[in-house]
Amino acid sequence: MALSSFSSLATRLFHGLDPETAHEAAIETLALGMGPTAPKDVPALSTRCMGLRFPNPVGLAAGFDKNARVPMALARMGFGHVECGTVTPRPQEGNPKPRLFRLSEDAAIINRMGFNGCGIDVFARRLERFRVLQAGRNATLRAVPIGANLGINKIGARPLEDYPFLASRVGPLADYITINLSSPNTPGLRDLQSAATLRDILQAITRANVTLPPLVVKLAPDLNPESLSDIVEAAVEGGAAGLIVNNTTISRPHSLRSSFAQETGGLSGRPLAQLSLQMLRQIVPLVQNRLAVISCGGIESGFDIFERLRAGADMVQVYSALIYHGPALVTRLKAELLKELYRAGFDSVSDLKSSTR
Repeated sequence: MALSSFSSLATRLFHGLDPETAHEAAIETLALGMGPTAPKDVPALSTRCMGLRFPNPVGLAAGFDKNARVPMALARMGFGHVECGTVTPRPQEGNPKPRLFRLSEDAAIINRMGFNGCGIDVFARRLERFRVLQAGRNATLRAVPIGANLGINKIGARPLEDYPFLASRVGPLADYITINLSSPNTPGLRDLQSAATLRDILQAITRANVTLPPLVVKLAPDLNPESLSDIVEAAVEGGAAGLIVNNTTISRPHSLRSSFAQETGGLSGRPLAQLSLQMLRQIVPLVQNRLAVISCGGIESGFDIFERLRAGADMVQVYSALIYHGPALVTRLKAELLKELYRAGFDSVSDLKSSTR
């Protein structure tokens, strides 16, 4: 079966289930080896970021593979990088169900999952097994960097101890580490984005770990624009290598049509696109090429990716669009991006990025 036909059928089947059941079914399907295998990327899509080489600039955001169950299958699907997590020090159930909502009329998602997951011990063992398997597979899969997204438990959290501990567990296993301070679904978490607290957390991580892969900080789109400069400086001073711009939003655009529009939680997908692009354009001049910038939020087409790269992003991440368009999305995005590059007179992603520096 062609990838597009498989993707369409899978999407229709999963959308017949409630969102969380559908998500678990998708993970189980991939774990059974039933996911698609994308064609090898052309060299024009390759890019370097944070000292790492990525086969293409289209990554999968954290939240899909929370428990590091299927990074191999996701890499095979054609992503340029895969971010697993968010993982917490101890296992936790997360918030009460229902906690995941499809806003189909708006091509959006609202979630209030609350960092449900297996905890760092199981997560680290799975990443270790993945590394063993990856080492024995072909060069295409070995070339796909894997990130680990770290968070804190709802009860008994000690951020200045928890984040260094988590980083020490995944440091030897991940190609980069994301510090998640921006989920709206863990009480008090977003308060950790203040410049002073962010600096303290990053410095605690680097003090506790002699060697680490690149550190990335994931920011909320709801930050006061006046605070962004201080946050960027804190990230630089704390030793971060990059920023993810951005997480889900607690805002609710008036344009939302779904009956789920006022559900509590973080909104992602198409309604986040302009807010995400606006924040990217605010962040890039502040960064001044000192940090990598990964754009996330509302990306659905190759033109969206081209626009983010042209605005100064080094790479992008998607998630909600995958829910609505299925696994064929990744191959389509890359094909559309190549067309946009060539139409604008660029030979490659690296060529475009060089023009924005």
